[in-house]
Amino acid sequence: MSTSKTLLITGVSSGFGRALAQEALANDYRVIGTVRNAEAKAAFEQFHGQNALAFELDVTHFTTIDALIADIEEQQGPIDVLVNNAGYGHEGIMEESSLEEMRRQFDVNVFGAVAITKAVLPFMRQRRRGHILNITSMGGFITMPGISYYCGSKFALEGISETLSKELAPFNIHVTAVAPGSFRTDWAGRSMVRSARSISDYDALFDPIRQAREEKSGKQLGDPQKAARAMLAIIESDNPPAHLLLGSDALKLVQDKLAAMSAEIEAWEALTRSTDGE
Repeated sequence: MSTSKTLLITGVSSGFGRALAQEALANDYRVIGTVRNAEAKAAFEQFHGQNALAFELDVTHFTTIDALIADIEEQQGPIDVLVNNAGYGHEGIMEESSLEEMRRQFDVNVFGAVAITKAVLPFMRQRRRGHILNITSMGGFITMPGISYYCGSKFALEGISETLSKELAPFNIHVTAVAPGSFRTDWAGRSMVRSARSISDYDALFDPIRQAREEKSGKQLGDPQKAARAMLAIIESDNPPAHLLLGSDALKLVQDKLAAMSAEIEAWEALTRSTDGE
């Protein structure tokens, strides 16, 4: 493992951000993290020692991001790896969920990640090296009832990540969209925002889904520390992937989705081709 790389991880105090920080610091990386308050900053720095540094940042405070990243680069040295981890899950039937809830979901999960990336990129591009990891989700490939806003945000981040990887290839900057399945994080617990139920027509479909998700929270198959080790493996790779699924559940569900999509495309191929001009 490298001892020279500096990682900037957003949302470092919980979930995959915390697990990756712990694993990276144990392997002599330097970790700079963003947190939401002074207490989290003190806890992170005191627990992890001299190779750990935290800054208070809300990724939706877009006007403060450029200055913070410039200060980090000037005062702390080059950011070698950016990990856009800050995010949360929104659960709710779309018809029942407000547009404001959707805006908030996209502000954090999409616009926040893009704003941080845009602030870091000039420095990486000047150095002609760097790696950006965007933590998406298997929900950026597959869908299920009740998380349309969340899946929409992760589909968006997957598309942005893949496009960005092509734009940055000439500069030796890699972009990897990391799509976890179900892991033992706070995603389905305290980090989940749930819209209130209001339309009884959806009860039979959605009530069992919400109940099952709440009951499984903290008991999922995925181990966040093993996910962190997988992410470190691609950080150390000379040719990292544009997309990385994490977890056997994500693998199966995405493979099934791709197979079904391929079959549907083939079934409608004649109609698809019928729209070409002479």
